[in-house]
Formats: sequence, C-alpha cells, structure tokens
Amino acid sequence: MSTTTPPAPSSGPSLLDKTTLLSLASTLFLLLTALALSHLVLPPQQTTRPRLRALFVWHAFDALIHFVLEGSFVYHCLFTSARIDTLQGFFFSSPLGKGGYVADPVNFLGGGGEGGGGWKVAHGAQAGVVRAAAAAAAAGEGASGGGGIGGMMAGLWMVYARADSRWAGVDLTVLSLEILTVVFGGTMACLVCYDIAKKNPRANLGMVILATAELYGGYMTFMPEWLTGSVNLDTSNFMYKWIFLIFFNALWVVMPLYAIYVAADDISDAFRARATALGEKKAK
Repeated sequence: MSTTTPPAPSSGPSLLDKTTLLSLASTLFLLLTALALSHLVLPPQQTTRPRLRALFVWHAFDALIHFVLEGSFVYHCLFTSARIDTLQGFFFSSPLGKGGYVADPVNFLGGGGEGGGGWKVAHGAQAGVVRAAAAAAAAGEGASGGGGIGGMMAGLWMVYARADSRWAGVDLTVLSLEILTVVFGGTMACLVCYDIAKKNPRANLGMVILATAELYGGYMTFMPEWLTGSVNLDTSNFMYKWIFLIFFNALWVVMPLYAIYVAADDISDAFRARATALGEKKAK
C-alpha cells in the first residue's frame, strides 16, 4: 500500500465540478444503453406493448446501475482501504467521521491491524479516491488524474457522499443492502428483461419480487437515518437535496410501484380469464 499522502484540495467541492458532471453523465449513459438494448432485443414496436417496453428499459437500466455503479461501491467497501493518516483532512468531512474521514465499523472484516476495526485503515470510496490521488501525485499527474476505472468510480461515489456521507465509507446497513442489491437485484432485473423479451408471463412474478425487494431496501436505507435525525444527509442546496437524494431515490419508488401495478393487472387478467374458462366449462 502506498504511503504517499495526496495533497488536500484548497477549497470545498463545486456543485458542478468535473466529477459531478461525470457522475450525472454516467447515469445518462447507462439509461441510453438500456434504451438501445431494448431496440436491439425486443420485437418491433407494433408487437410489444409500450408499458412492457418501458419496463424492459427500466429493468435493463436497473441491472446496469446495480452491477456497474453499486457493484463498484461494494467492491471499494470490501477491498479498497487506505491508511488513516492519508485520509485525515482529505477531500471529505463527515458529521460522524473521525478527523475528516468516515471510520470503519468496529471489527469490520475482522478488525485490528489492517482490518479496519483497529482504526489503522478505513475502507470505501474515500479510500479509493485517496489511493488514486496518491498514485497520480506519485506519477506527476496531479491529484485529479490517474487511478484508473477504480479511482473514477470511487470519485463518483464521493460526489454522492456529499449528499449522504454514509456512502463515503462503510455503513453496515447500507453495505449489507447493497451486497444483496448487486447479487440478487441485478440478477433478477436481468431475468425480468429476458422474460419480457421472450414474452414469458413469468416476468410478472419477477417484477413483483424485485419491486418489493427494492422498496424494502429503500426503506431500510433511509429509515435508520431519519430515526437518528438525518445527521449524515446534507439538504443545504438544490443539487444535494432534489437531485441526489430525492430524484434518484424516488426513481426506485415510482418505477417499482409501476412494475407492481402492471404485473398485478396482468396477473388479475389471467385469473379472470381462468374463471371465465372454468365457468364456461361448468356450463357445458
């Protein structure tokens, strides 16, 4: 592990700096990728109902978000660490942090030594950003360069962490939910896309299961925070409150509810058709 201490920024982060714009652009890119995929694998518009096409795009986008963005968050929490002396005072300050960084939970990954719980290192996106900046500084590229894809993804999460500081380091509730989201949610979203493309009615069951899990996950992400006074949330400006916290998280409330509505309507139609068929059979 590099012991080079990266230079700390001279001022607070801009609301629309390069990393913030890259973060928003990456989300848009994933949405456009999902839209392109729908045109590639779904039958022509005339034979695919608009609401199913919309739900295909949503679940493809959902899978990409889970695997690419949230997968990188889980990776940094589990596998990326930096010495605390390189984290202190660098780039980010949490209301609950220790010396300008978000400390690992006690006994995280075994604790002690280099395991986090002994407070000698800390994990998460904060560590990814610091290590990327240190590598860039050592290579003479400046604090904003280098780090590869890992450093870039860590930087994206540090942008979101300006609105919710739990995402800078390791929050056990968030990490536990994200592991489940990446492994189960991403896989289920892919299965729903496959079933929609194959016109398999099983898609309705998959949508209900996934939507219920995502609604529950959203509740478990924010309810502990609300119960403790939202100490990790920054709602001081439009970008943090309305874009990062409300808009992006509301998507995973509105769209799962819509998926449940569509699936329930289709399932109800199937029950009505069966009841009609049974009635006609008895009449004979």
